[in-house]
Amino acid sequence: MQELEELARRIAQHTDHDGVLATRIPRLSLVRISKQTEPMQGLQQPSVCIIAQGRKQVLLADEMFEYGPARHLIASADLPITGQVVGASPDEPYLSLKLDLDLTVLGAMMLEIRPQPASQVPTKSCGKALCLSKSEPKLLEAAVRLVRLLEHPEDIPFLAPLAERELLYRLLRGDQGEKLRRMLMPDSRLAQVNRAIAWIRQNYDKPFSVERVAEEARMSTSSLHEHFREVTAMSPLQYQKQLRLQEARRLILSEALDAASAAHRVGYDSPSQFSREYRRLFGAPPIQDVSRLKTGPASYAAASA
Repeated sequence: MQELEELARRIAQHTDHDGVLATRIPRLSLVRISKQTEPMQGLQQPSVCIIAQGRKQVLLADEMFEYGPARHLIASADLPITGQVVGASPDEPYLSLKLDLDLTVLGAMMLEIRPQPASQVPTKSCGKALCLSKSEPKLLEAAVRLVRLLEHPEDIPFLAPLAERELLYRLLRGDQGEKLRRMLMPDSRLAQVNRAIAWIRQNYDKPFSVERVAEEARMSTSSLHEHFREVTAMSPLQYQKQLRLQEARRLILSEALDAASAAHRVGYDSPSQFSREYRRLFGAPPIQDVSRLKTGPASYAAASA
């Protein structure tokens, strides 16, 4: 497909080494990885990820999503995931772009765009906040136009918002458009779960009751359990645990905290329990795991996008 070839060529042009590159265009990142990576954990924020070359697997709880150049991934909530690049080589590296969703712009566009007739809305829509869709040519053309602007920095302040709106428009008109709309509707189940997620993220290091989270989400406890698991593939307490462990890992890696101090900082009372759960999630004790991360930054980049 011509659009994919150009998108891959332009991403390669602007990524001269492996890793995630923040660009001059707000919210746009480019990714290049030249070898298959180990599974790595990270927090996927609301975004669209389009692969131009290579393949990737993303694990949400126990559900696997694998995609390549023919498909793109949309996240409509903050989700703890495990990512692994499974198709990449020095000659044909994994190349992708990630655009964080500007919810303000999306909300304004949703009010401007007339909803599709019911007959045109897909009957089967992904229920989770992480979904795969086919990358149609018009979406890829919009992505190419956005990346092209990196060659003309003087045009970015004026034309990047237009190119971004075009890409968002294609998403709203795509088969996951209704999901994006529900994310922005305050009384929808997805918006309620997102309120619960936001509250847990702000209070992940403190004990909480499911009743308290349900109150924040404006849901009953039974409804919260049902829809939180439907959206995130995990319970609120499992979600909290993943946030705690990922933040502890970041503290050990970036602030050189010892495991006991990091465990206490994120809310663990028992260092032994922390070590058990850390090893279960990341596959190695904290010191060994962090040493591996420091020698493999490209693998760490695979955690999202």
